[in-house]
Amino acid sequence: MTTVKEIPAKLVAELRAKTGAGMMDCKKALEEAGGDIAKAEELLRVKFASRAEKRADRAAGQGVIEIYLHFNGRVASMVELNSETDFVANTAEFKQLAKDLALHIASARPIAVRIEDVPADVVERERRVARAQVAEEKKPDAVKDKIVEGKLKKFYQENVLLEQPYVKDDKVTIGDLVKGLSGKTGEKVEVRRFARFELGGN
Repeated sequence: MTTVKEIPAKLVAELRAKTGAGMMDCKKALEEAGGDIAKAEELLRVKFASRAEKRADRAAGQGVIEIYLHFNGRVASMVELNSETDFVANTAEFKQLAKDLALHIASARPIAVRIEDVPADVVERERRVARAQVAEEKKPDAVKDKIVEGKLKKFYQENVLLEQPYVKDDKVTIGDLVKGLSGKTGEKVEVRRFARFELGGN
């Protein structure tokens, strides 16, 4: 296995630039990944996500409100991104995430931040539509139920902010980005709310 000493400083610097993780975290991830930068990036993502989950119950009362206005003046979005301290809220990386989220919201049109925020009547409507679509298929009920749940999951991935693939990199979700920053900063980071406006829309 490749040891820390064998990992070139240039590779560590490259991983740092890509992930924003600390020097030691990058070295350890590269060592564990045997020098494979893509694998190391994945290891860091998992590590940051698990760190973020440990902070889920903390209060996040600081943060920023970011506004995005599309160049044609017809679409705009506003997002509130929270952290535990203003120290983290004032970092360039935190502000950049808020900017990225505002742009994503304008482009991807989410209807809620989290799955639990989707109104119950909307979930029920989607479930009814999915059931009607599979009703005619000659499959056992257990299989039909799984298909319905699969369709619901797809609905969430398309419409719930934290479940949506990021518009600039569809290999990661918005939830991954938020957890990643939480893991890096050592604080709870969360999207509190957003609004999206489109000229002539509802």
